[in-house]
Amino acid sequence: MRTLGLKSLAIGGVLIGLGLAGSSTHALPLDTRTMYIGFNRPVALPGVELNAGTYVFELATPMSDSSLVRVTSRDHRTVYLTAFTYRVDRPANLKPGQVITFGEAPRGTPRPIVAWFPDDMSDGREFIYRK
Repeated sequence: MRTLGLKSLAIGGVLIGLGLAGSSTHALPLDTRTMYIGFNRPVALPGVELNAGTYVFELATPMSDSSLVRVTSRDHRTVYLTAFTYRVDRPANLKPGQVITFGEAPRGTPRPIVAWFPDDMSDGREFIYRK
C-alpha cells in the first residue's frame, strides 16, 4: 500500500513538472525590431567602420531598455557594436523604405550612420558619437 502511494506521488510530481515546463514554451517572442540592412560601400558607426555588406540591426534589450542597439554580422557571429542611443522622431521627409540616415564625412572616409528607423515605427534610434 505504501509503495502504491509513493508511485502515485512520483507520477503526480512528474506530471506537474511537465506541465510547468510546457507552460514556459508559450512565452511571447521578443520584439527586437531585427532588420537586415545592406550597404554598397563602407559606413561608420561610433568606434567602428563596416565594410560594404549586410548587417543585422536590432534592439539588444527590447523588454527592458530600447535605447541599446546591437549591430552584428549577417550570421550573428560577430558583434560590431552594442551601444546606447537616443530616441529620435522619424523625419517627415524620410522616404518610404528608408531606414538609415547618414551624416557628413570627409572625402575618402566612410559616411557615419546617424540614425536607424525600424520599419513601421514613428521613432528611431540616434547613434551617439564622441566629439
